[in-house]
Amino acid sequence: MVTTPAAARRPSWAGRNYSLLTAAAVVTNLGSAGALIAAAFAVLDSGGDGGDVGLVAAARTLPLVLFLLIGGAVADRLPRHHVMVAANALNCASQAVFAVLVISGTPPLWSMMLLTALGGTGQAFFGPAAEGMLLSTVSGEQAGRAFALYRMAMQGAGLGGAALGGLLVAAIGPGWVLAVDAAAFAAAGALRSFLDVSHIPARKPGGGLVSDLRDGWREFIGRPWLWSIVAQFSVVVAVVGAAEAVFGPLVARDELGGAGPWGLALGAFGAGTVGGAFLMMRWKPRRLLLAGTLCVFPLAAPSAALAVPLPVWGLAAVMFVSGVAIEVFGVSWMTAMHQEIPEEKLSRVAAYDWFGSIAMVPLATALAGPAELAFGRSASLWGCAALVVVVTALVLLVPDVRNLTRRTDSTEVAKDIAGAGTPPVGPSVVPSASADAEGSVGRLG
Repeated sequence: MVTTPAAARRPSWAGRNYSLLTAAAVVTNLGSAGALIAAAFAVLDSGGDGGDVGLVAAARTLPLVLFLLIGGAVADRLPRHHVMVAANALNCASQAVFAVLVISGTPPLWSMMLLTALGGTGQAFFGPAAEGMLLSTVSGEQAGRAFALYRMAMQGAGLGGAALGGLLVAAIGPGWVLAVDAAAFAAAGALRSFLDVSHIPARKPGGGLVSDLRDGWREFIGRPWLWSIVAQFSVVVAVVGAAEAVFGPLVARDELGGAGPWGLALGAFGAGTVGGAFLMMRWKPRRLLLAGTLCVFPLAAPSAALAVPLPVWGLAAVMFVSGVAIEVFGVSWMTAMHQEIPEEKLSRVAAYDWFGSIAMVPLATALAGPAELAFGRSASLWGCAALVVVVTALVLLVPDVRNLTRRTDSTEVAKDIAGAGTPPVGPSVVPSASADAEGSVGRLG
């Protein structure tokens, strides 16, 4: 076999698919991190208030919840990269129209909700396909390191995108930042069209979509560590999402000086995730989920910092620490999923994972505005922080969460001989994992 210079520079586990997936994630995260800020300020610039920001955020998440399970079943039936490219095309189109409306005038609230809903629909099909594709390209004991490197590249792009996006929103307006995001989706879709899926075994004909969903549910509910952490994150993602999507921009506007400082705070979170991923390239905690779950507690800190509110430098420091912590969880979670879930069921299980994790986000973001009116902004943010602490403490009561351990090569072999576990997935090429698949925070992503 002829080895190209580019291949020679890559680690042995970083094959062609891994490189394409990583490059595509970098491109989309560069655009999407800035677009999250741009969308919020597009609503505010059009005369909207906190409730309107929450409604637009909820409009994106509601179709994501409605279509996720279908997306997971479809991704386990069709070539996953085809599903990913089609979803990217839909996201590109919706963001492009959103950008044109914002640049050309003051779009009505209903149009912004409709376009973000289309984006959420695309993500519902993209997320499970991406997670299944990424997890199926990794094998061997370097899986954790590869997941960490993938996330480090992705989060580094998010760091740059958030900081640059906040500055660009302030300098040239949110419409042009949304246009950049549309172009990023187009470029990422083109990269993903070159993925090679020949190594993935052909799926056996199933009994239909409903049968596939039932099969995925049995796989999901039969693992206490899986469903308990997903239940935990149904609360964590909802309250952190409300804090970042609704309260964060409002605090930034009223207390911190606008979009620029908020973009820098989100950039500090991104820097923390890069640092956390770098840490996880070297640290391999034996009790995967115990280490990861302990690192969810710091996610309460940003809401508390916004409740005070801390000055920009203090908020940035808190966001950095929470970014490090969520990456420890994210890499540990991906490693557990890769280790425990059969390849042919990855997308369906990932869909139940995503569904449970974001099911409460539309409600939380829609209620953020009314909660501010009823209890005050500071009290609402303290409530978000308290909920993160309580549900994380509760999930530590589950024995499997405390005791699930990382396998060594020898235990993998013994497990396969016994026929009791996950069959080898993919070639010995690469890893990946996307709890995030673009735009979610860690597991938050």
